[in-house]
Amino acid sequence: MEGQDAARPGDERFFTRKGPFTLAALAECAGARIENARDSADARQYTGIAPLQSAGPQEVSFLDNRRYAPLLEQTRAGVVILAPAFVDRLPAGTIGLVCSAPYLAWARIAALFHPVPAIVPGIHPSAVIGEGAQIDPSAQIGPFVSIGAQVRVGAGSRVDAHATVGDGVRIGAGCRIGAQCSVSHALLGDRVTLLPGARIGQEGFGFAVGPDGFETVPQLGRVILEDGVEVGANATIDRGSSQDTVIGAGSRLDNLVQIGHNVRLGRCCIVVSQAGISGSTELGDFVTVAAQAGLIGHIRIGTRARIGAQCGVMSDVEAGADVIGSPAMPFREFFRNVAVLRRLAKKGTKQGDGAA
Repeated sequence: MEGQDAARPGDERFFTRKGPFTLAALAECAGARIENARDSADARQYTGIAPLQSAGPQEVSFLDNRRYAPLLEQTRAGVVILAPAFVDRLPAGTIGLVCSAPYLAWARIAALFHPVPAIVPGIHPSAVIGEGAQIDPSAQIGPFVSIGAQVRVGAGSRVDAHATVGDGVRIGAGCRIGAQCSVSHALLGDRVTLLPGARIGQEGFGFAVGPDGFETVPQLGRVILEDGVEVGANATIDRGSSQDTVIGAGSRLDNLVQIGHNVRLGRCCIVVSQAGISGSTELGDFVTVAAQAGLIGHIRIGTRARIGAQCGVMSDVEAGADVIGSPAMPFREFFRNVAVLRRLAKKGTKQGDGAA
């Protein structure tokens, strides 16, 4: 198949490319010191990034995991970003960019070579713009976008094809609204990113039980996405019922996450794919919720707590706690229980074999 032989990242059909860059420029971008360089290295130009096993002399790679150290010793990369502990394993001719956080430095170098595509200001002729909408002249509105009445779109923001922005929504500066997103009853801060298919501001799951069945409770709150929030593809965030649903600044929600009405996340929380947070639950700052975890409503998760994968959380979790299992329990207690069950299972098997 066409293109399968392209082993390097950054296919130019899909990604912007900048460069080449000098070693000094790379070191400044990464905040790293240079090791194992000869005098002639100052004039060398580097054209891109690649994994250790495929990088060539004009490319930059990185090492952030000890298990891949053998690849470092065999690499042909011109430059490798790495921690001080691995400097003595650099091959001859490979320059080290040494820093305490190689993965962060790698992110910055990768963004240097492959920046986010520049905004193309303007409104596509097929877009529908509602009465009283205010769109900054530097914003980009893509094909078949629907912008409701009284919407505001800030400077340098981008709304991609077939996205729908409901009446009265506020979108700050530098935002990216992906293709086929829907946004209603919401206020977005600056630098908010919604990946394709995200659903923001729809009705929450609220109903009362009457003599003849269910009656929907009006959902009269909003969704507040603070500065720097990123929401993954096909994730959903319900608007509040009588309060607001709030996602704190810098938080990252993975694909297929569900956030119920009135939920409040603190700053820089992480919610991983297929996790669900039920209504009126509150998370402190820097909380991590791993994949497929489920949190019931009306509980409080303390600052810097970590919720393990497939965890079922049914009560408050203290700040800094690590929990796993269903019902959730501290990590050590959970694995002690697992060990006991394994011993009992082995004992039962042996007794059964003897009886036979």
